[in-house]
Amino acid sequence: MTGIAERRSTALTSRQRTSLRNHLAGDREQTRLLIERLSEEMGAFVTARRDSPTDDEHDPEGPTLAFERSQSQAMMSQSDQHLREIDAALVRLDDGSYGLCTVCSREISLGRLQARPQAALCIVCAAAQR
Repeated sequence: MTGIAERRSTALTSRQRTSLRNHLAGDREQTRLLIERLSEEMGAFVTARRDSPTDDEHDPEGPTLAFERSQSQAMMSQSDQHLREIDAALVRLDDGSYGLCTVCSREISLGRLQARPQAALCIVCAAAQR
């Protein structure tokens, strides 16, 4: 079976591809830095819990630390997923399938790619998955 890039190519110009690649690279670096910061915060939560009583119910700081740790864990999970999406988009740029929906192989609109350069689905397929 032939790959998506062989079946169809996008109408993206070289300049548009370069601009989108630069956007993805910048977003990747910001996301990597965010993950690094969140990892440090989570380490601080572990240290804070180690240095304080273990009774969250009666410790005035316990619920606050637990809530903040939970928020950081959720942000870390979202950031990890975002980084995987960016990396997948960069692979698609390299293999020539960037800008084509990974489900239906239709072209993803330039507007969608500019708003969400890591998008792997056209708007129709993305809406169907919700």
